[in-house]
Amino acid sequence: MNEPVLVIIAAGLGSRYGGGGLKQIEPVGPKGERIIDYSLYDAWRAGFRRAVCVIKEEMEEAFRREITAPVEKHMQVEFAFQRVDDIPAGRAVPQGREKPWGTGHAALTGARKVAEVWGDAPYAVINADDFYGREAYQKIYDFLSRPGTAGKMDLAMVGYQVRNTVSDHGTVSRGVCQVEDGMLQSVTERTKIAKLPEGKIGYTEDEGKTWTILPPDTPVSMSIWGFVPGTTKEMEVEFIRFFQETLPENPLKAEFYLPFAVDAMVQDGRAQVHVLETRDRWYGVTYKVDRQSVVDALAEMTAKGEYPSPVWE
Repeated sequence: MNEPVLVIIAAGLGSRYGGGGLKQIEPVGPKGERIIDYSLYDAWRAGFRRAVCVIKEEMEEAFRREITAPVEKHMQVEFAFQRVDDIPAGRAVPQGREKPWGTGHAALTGARKVAEVWGDAPYAVINADDFYGREAYQKIYDFLSRPGTAGKMDLAMVGYQVRNTVSDHGTVSRGVCQVEDGMLQSVTERTKIAKLPEGKIGYTEDEGKTWTILPPDTPVSMSIWGFVPGTTKEMEVEFIRFFQETLPENPLKAEFYLPFAVDAMVQDGRAQVHVLETRDRWYGVTYKVDRQSVVDALAEMTAKGEYPSPVWE
């Protein structure tokens, strides 16, 4: 069996974060480590030896210098460039569109590189600016390393409890999952989930006028997925559908979300998704003020011996 590949989505603009620089390479660890350093290290500990970084082409020099140079003696690292002009045949880029096409397109960009370099290999997809914890990588690697299942596509996602993924400083976007007997039934992207003053967690669809409460253990997708090679063809289909059905509503800002693509495959029976549960806390820098909580958490984990510092010697 072809070894699993790690696909890292790192091309996002980070519009909510603000400020200068690339949030993917901002230091948060005791010796200046970035979240992506921990992601690569956790993936390597889990067994991954191949990775694809999906970036904007102008980011390549900084990524090679700042991130992949110390990793390349441990893992084979390739780059794939997410481009706004990479669209389905017969379509045109809307005038004035600068925003990348979203996580679904980024995953598709990485999947194409996986096929180009390694052929028929399964792959995991993660976000560069999300700290997932060691358990998530081990679970997804073990899933992708097992013998394939005949019939419909057998996929996986790591499911987090929503209480372990919210920010103290504003709303977040999460894929809210319905799970039965360990299998994903549906995933719905809620773009404004927040901690409420009374300590509860909820989401709004009307700019905060009303809130729908979520149980704290509600499973959510943090976009750490496990895919088989056949998924790539289906994502191409969903990207075309996005151009046909979703993009016309908001040509300059509509995004092709990866959870939407997976949900479509599940709903019409093309795929089944195993939900690999974790109670680990997710960490990330959605807003600039989130950074200190990430710094504090990583300092504590390092002090406990969970990570070396620097991560790559």
